[in-house]
Amino acid sequence: MRSRPVPTALLLLPAVALAGCTPAPDPAGGGTGGPNGAVQGPLTNPEGVRPGLAPIDPAADRAAARALLDRLGTRGRGPRTGYDRKEFGPAWTDTADGVPMARNGCDTRNDVLRRDGGQVRFRAGSDCVVVSMTLRDPYTGKDIAWKKEKAAEVQIDHVVPLSYAWQLGADRWDAAKRRRLANDTLNLLAVDGPANSAKGDSGPASWLPPHRGVRCAYAVRFAQVALKYELPVTAPDKAAMLAQCGG
Repeated sequence: MRSRPVPTALLLLPAVALAGCTPAPDPAGGGTGGPNGAVQGPLTNPEGVRPGLAPIDPAADRAAARALLDRLGTRGRGPRTGYDRKEFGPAWTDTADGVPMARNGCDTRNDVLRRDGGQVRFRAGSDCVVVSMTLRDPYTGKDIAWKKEKAAEVQIDHVVPLSYAWQLGADRWDAAKRRRLANDTLNLLAVDGPANSAKGDSGPASWLPPHRGVRCAYAVRFAQVALKYELPVTAPDKAAMLAQCGG
């Protein structure tokens, strides 16, 4: 059978007509992200500038994940004495130099919402303040239609909780390094609010995402942050992380 020629009008469609198309779903099953494209796995997103947290499935990738986890140092979790959120600087500051998206005129929370969300809408007259979006939540696997009026339905999680970091050595860091950890997009994910509240300041031995398919990816992201900031983890946490990636 002869194929029909493509109408000339379709060949000449302007690029702008295609710009509003919904991104294609991530082949790993993670759904779509925000303006930066499909959801990424942590091994292909070591800076944390791409959306979300896609599962790690191929055997070769799981081997790479275990090799990264093996590099983690361990120590006991110290006391929480002296910890205060203020020790990590003003919440969602745009002035934490040395991390992606710093000093772009938009606070860190909205940077992460814009990175991880799909169908993002901004406040009138703003290209920063997100007022609605869709989210394929990495922690539960569910889709969330979020609006700012119910802000707590989506929260920004510190993958390595700030209190955890404090107890593993951040109490001895200078103020600038603590600000970087609190605002580094590598350590931040837009997630289901109730799931984030359930996590609290737990390490991986005490809490893992309810969505089992993303647990290895979560362990890798936790490790990426810890390694970047030369932060040890507890021995039970390291064992739990390796177990999620088949180690």
